[in-house]
Amino acid sequence: MNLHTLKPAKGSTHKAIRIGRGEASGKGGTSTKGNKGGQSRAGYKSKPGFEGGQMPIQRRVPKRGFKNINRVEYVALNIGKIDHYAEKYGITEFTLPNLYINGLISQKDNVKLLGSGEIKGKYTFKVNAASKTAKAAVEAAGGTIEIVK
Repeated sequence: MNLHTLKPAKGSTHKAIRIGRGEASGKGGTSTKGNKGGQSRAGYKSKPGFEGGQMPIQRRVPKRGFKNINRVEYVALNIGKIDHYAEKYGITEFTLPNLYINGLISQKDNVKLLGSGEIKGKYTFKVNAASKTAKAAVEAAGGTIEIVK
């Protein structure tokens, strides 16, 4: 095998179709673009969502609901799982950086401590929010809660 004898595999290459080169070519006249209209002309670009004059779906479907721009979303941290996390990750101080390092929250998450379950150990919490039941349970176990913003 030599470089000058190399050829593409049979059937892998195709001859370019030359459109708009006269009627005899079979692809002349309208150049396979149909008759008239924007799509047959140079520079045609359809707008996003345009459905050929039919009412577009974003206008056919009714709008529903309301998105509150002032809503603050929290990641829930139940006190019932605290003993498990403390044992698994070896932490006694539950701060936002500690929770992030251990993969329990994302970088920008807000954390709210919820009172579902029981807590046995004495832990320190620095979270964005906490429920009344969570505060009572943590303080009953001898721990502390500090609300950070």
